[in-house]
Amino acid sequence: MKKTGLLHAELSRVIAGMGHRDLLVIGDAGLPIPRGVSVVDLALRPGVPTFLETLGTVLGELHVEEAVIDTELASVSPSMHADFLRLWPEEIVLRNVPHADFQRLAQGAKAIVRTGECTAYSNVALYAGVIF
Repeated sequence: MKKTGLLHAELSRVIAGMGHRDLLVIGDAGLPIPRGVSVVDLALRPGVPTFLETLGTVLGELHVEEAVIDTELASVSPSMHADFLRLWPEEIVLRNVPHADFQRLAQGAKAIVRTGECTAYSNVALYAGVIF
């Protein structure tokens, strides 16, 4: 049994199998899962686990070179947006796209991680980088 870090076996397997520029999406409880995209469903009940807890854990395991969030997060959920930016490593490029574009982008994800987050537009698409 792992002693530290990410303990969820399925999510750990997905991250370990990612290559350069593979896409992992972490989404709120309402993000539609496109047909054919794997889902790692962590949602237990509303709010558990949170989007930010899940993101923080994944960032500790996955080398990310770029990310995309919903443009709407800043206006619809400004508190979540501010908390996200406080957590976000400034060395990782962050882009914003409208939610409709985000949903299209998610169709190419290796997997989508569904959280229990019920704050609108709490989604991020993470592009894997390389560690060398």
